[in-house]
Amino acid sequence: MGFFSKDIKTLDDLFVHTLRDIYYAEKQIEKALPKMIDKATNAQLKAGFEKHLEQTKGHIERVEEVFELHGVKAKAVDCPAIDGILEEADEVSGDIADKEVLDAALIASAQAVEHYEMTRYGTLIAWAKQLGRSDCANVLAKNLKEEQATDRKLTELAESKINLQAAE
Repeated sequence: MGFFSKDIKTLDDLFVHTLRDIYYAEKQIEKALPKMIDKATNAQLKAGFEKHLEQTKGHIERVEEVFELHGVKAKAVDCPAIDGILEEADEVSGDIADKEVLDAALIASAQAVEHYEMTRYGTLIAWAKQLGRSDCANVLAKNLKEEQATDRKLTELAESKINLQAAE
């Protein structure tokens, strides 16, 4: 059995555990984004990261709202997955001297983060609905929608400009 399985007996337990996982992840992302903003050299990328930092603060508030709606304490549980994604992003971006290649690496790292968040929010929404908590699902859906929009913007920026410049 897994490390946390002794505490998880019901879908509700799993929902709360995963909510605490994304809460931790959002807080770690909030800490990591200023470094990514500092490293980004493309003005659009920098602005996109700045916007996402503000959105991330809103995501944290919404997750706290879901804890409150669900009647459980807002607390985080360690999330080795997001820690690994962010650690890899920091390592990769620390080794790149070419600024266009650095921006391409930052986008790839940011999209790895976005994809992790999208999987978590999608799962949480499905479980909330199954648990009869459409109120929680609706709040979480706002975060998912913003994560998906950020991912699309990163793809557009990469494909229209940054990847082309990095390849030169």
